[in-house]
Amino acid sequence: MSLSDPIADFLTRLRNALTARHEVVNSPASKVCEGICRVLREEGYIEDYKTIEDGKQGLLRVYLKYGPVGEDVITELHRWSKPGRRVYRGVEGLPRPLEGMGIAVVSTSQGVLSDRQCRDRKVGGEVLCTVC
Repeated sequence: MSLSDPIADFLTRLRNALTARHEVVNSPASKVCEGICRVLREEGYIEDYKTIEDGKQGLLRVYLKYGPVGEDVITELHRWSKPGRRVYRGVEGLPRPLEGMGIAVVSTSQGVLSDRQCRDRKVGGEVLCTVC
């Protein structure tokens, strides 16, 4: 199956799995989605992720994280850049979700980074999504 926007598909799968209180979600693997998972793990929004070879594209298995009483760690996933409308920002124009309590995931020339990492490295890029 060919997807026109694999990042939106990945974020929708995460959103649906969080709503249904699943522990694990599977998605078709891609380098950008794997980069998003890496950023989410580093920032503490998911437990872990791993890629599973299936002879085709591969699967990305994401282990979701919930609070000690079962509350959601990720409350909002918002897609910014889309295939029909790319959103690029310089380092000074990067969004600060919830005044710095959330993160923005940015695709840069140095890989997929969080907005904090972008500010540290002084690099901008395509804003993929925000996570709160």
